[in-house]
Amino acid sequence: MEKVYLLFTDTGTLFTRMIKLYTKKTYNHASIAFDSNFQEVYSFGRKYPNNPFIGGFVKEDLRSALFLKSRGAVYSIWATKEQIARMKEIIKSIEAEQQKYKYNLTGLITYTFNKPSHRKNAYFCSQFVAHVLKEGANYEFHKPISLISPYDLQCLTNLQLEYEGPLFHLIMNENRMNDLYRYNVG
Repeated sequence: MEKVYLLFTDTGTLFTRMIKLYTKKTYNHASIAFDSNFQEVYSFGRKYPNNPFIGGFVKEDLRSALFLKSRGAVYSIWATKEQIARMKEIIKSIEAEQQKYKYNLTGLITYTFNKPSHRKNAYFCSQFVAHVLKEGANYEFHKPISLISPYDLQCLTNLQLEYEGPLFHLIMNENRMNDLYRYNVG
């Protein structure tokens, strides 16, 4: 068994603040990572930090200015090597054909009306993470993944809070990252 990390962030951007007005939740962005150094963090979001309207599959750089100024919470969940391999394969498949994938802005709108959205090759952040968990690790959700919010993911059973606070402290603190690594392999 190994840990998979779910990262929830508040980047403080205008788009995030608008979502926060609706959700009333601390974190409104979800990502998934397979390493405790957060070198490979995946999600659906903006392709360019200054443009919220061009989005899709993203490999996030937590060392970028956007994230280093953000607050976040890192949770872990245990998965088998086979589950992790399947989750990584799903992500690699999407990454290889990322030009086919779009950010599901329509899904965000239908989410506000509690109506599932079934757009092919389109995800918003938490919908993507839920898809990876469901298809790769057989995680069961009690509602359609197009209605899964970052907060819903935070409430999953068997999640362990690893860190909460400024991402700068997590990313720039090698001892903290080494602690996460030690727990990952232990």
